[in-house]
Parts: sequence; C-alpha cells; structure tokens
Amino acid sequence: MNTLRNKVQLIGNLGNKPELITLESGKKLAKFSIATNETYKNAQGEKVTETQWHNVVAWNKTAEIAIQHLEKGREIAIEGKLTTRSYDDVNGVKKYITEIIANELLLLGNK
Repeated sequence: MNTLRNKVQLIGNLGNKPELITLESGKKLAKFSIATNETYKNAQGEKVTETQWHNVVAWNKTAEIAIQHLEKGREIAIEGKLTTRSYDDVNGVKKYITEIIANELLLLGNK
C-alpha cells in the first residue's frame, strides 16, 4: 500500500427518498440514509440479522442523480469517504455526526 486513503464502499437499501437542499451559493446537497444488514447464527443456532444505518451526503451532480433515481427501499452501492462533524445542541451539549460523503452511486436491483 503506497498510500492510505479514507474510502468506504457500502451496499444497502435506502431508508427514505433523498432530501434535496440548494445552498445560497447554488450548490446542491442531497441527504439520505441507507441500511446494511449482517446475518449470522448465534450460540443457540438461531439466525440473527443486525441492521446498521448510515447517513449519506451527496453534492452537486451526484446529488442530482440521487434525487432523480433513488426511492425508498432501492438497493444501491455507494463509494465515498467518512467524515465526522460536531455541533452544540440547544442545551450546549456537543454532538457528533459521522456521515459518508458519496462520490459515486450505483443503482442495483429493484425496490
């Protein structure tokens, strides 16, 4: 490995239709979440499925593609990078959010 990069690839299902936000600068931002599932057998031999939810942000052209083609339940693959940001809530408590900044979307299967 010559260089290490911040890169994430996920395949999952959309939790809802993307929300489009147009900033004052004219840039477009789409926000949505995807669910990934992991299935395994527990100690009793029972099948267990765990779901993880991931917040995804797409900018500009990628945001436009997301708005045009993504529907709740649709299976997609995304590639991007992880980012973490923080803010202070109304009580002054610092909150942290980890998001995936998507730079590529691939539509898979049907709903």
